Amino acid sequence: MLVLAITGCSFIDDRSERYVDEPEGSPLKLPETADEGKFAPVMPIREISSADSGRMYPDSIPNPPDMTSDILDENYVIEELGGQVWLLVNDVPGRLWPAVTAYMNENGLGVAHDSPQLGLIQSELVNFSKRARELLDLPDNPVGEEARIVVQARIAPGVRRKTSEIQFRTFEVEDDPDELLPWRGREERTGEELSTSKRLLGDLADHLRNREDSKSYSRAALGMVSEPLVRLVSDNQTPQRIVMDLDYGRAWAEVRRSLNEAGIPVVDLNRDAGYFFVDFRPESEREPGWFSWFTDDPEPEHTFDVRLDDKDGEIVVTVNRAEDYAGRDRSQELLSELFEYLY
Repeated sequence: MLVLAITGCSFIDDRSERYVDEPEGSPLKLPETADEGKFAPVMPIREISSADSGRMYPDSIPNPPDMTSDILDENYVIEELGGQVWLLVNDVPGRLWPAVTAYMNENGLGVAHDSPQLGLIQSELVNFSKRARELLDLPDNPVGEEARIVVQARIAPGVRRKTSEIQFRTFEVEDDPDELLPWRGREERTGEELSTSKRLLGDLADHLRNREDSKSYSRAALGMVSEPLVRLVSDNQTPQRIVMDLDYGRAWAEVRRSLNEAGIPVVDLNRDAGYFFVDFRPESEREPGWFSWFTDDPEPEHTFDVRLDDKDGEIVVTVNRAEDYAGRDRSQELLSELFEYLY
């Protein structure tokens, strides 16, 4: 039976390298009046740069894109990291802008100033609204002079594509501001401020769930700054580095998440030194072989380095082959795969 199986396999045409050799077709041309946002590939094909195509082997042909990669496992998730807290939503900022505005108006916060381009909505003074005081857990009968408070909401594109991150912050002010206050998103916050933000975000999440069937779109929010927080920088179509417009703690957590989701074994890591030692050998080298059922799975080997460096306020991610590894240099493939899971 084994001989027959091996003989049969020899008659099966291996079409894996046709994926690389196939010429690229011409792009679809739409009428000038067509809305390009309504047209997208039903079964998209993963792109391969010309620099990578010459080094392709049958065992390294990329898998088809995951059609569920743009869908979060759970929508409206409150995440916290490094003194920052936000609501992660599987939707674009333009659709969330009117919903957040409605939430603030319906809960007594009001909207005093806003900027769709910056993604900022600023409330009126919350001290004079009973509903807003209840929402922020302010006392009904304050003793002495009370600090005046405004609330800001920030809606921004998320790290992952087609997601948005919503944040709330409270500010103490001397008087009712006559303009939009600057967003101070990376300042250290007290435990009470974080607790207030979580309470607001949890209440907003319930509000968004209840309005899912009545979503609207804000044309004003089309001008919202939507530069991606994660970019793949290439030279002559060859990936060189990933640039992340995030603070170091958030960038480290996102890279670690991406390695886990990509199934890339981490041999060692050091957050302070900014490196992950990983095993990115081809599957054919990592598999134990025909008699794997008699042995334990082989231990991962340190074959590539993933490094994070803070340069001019941005986190730069680079990949290099480990000094003691003599196998094929797949640094660019690892960098591309990391980017796929990061963004």
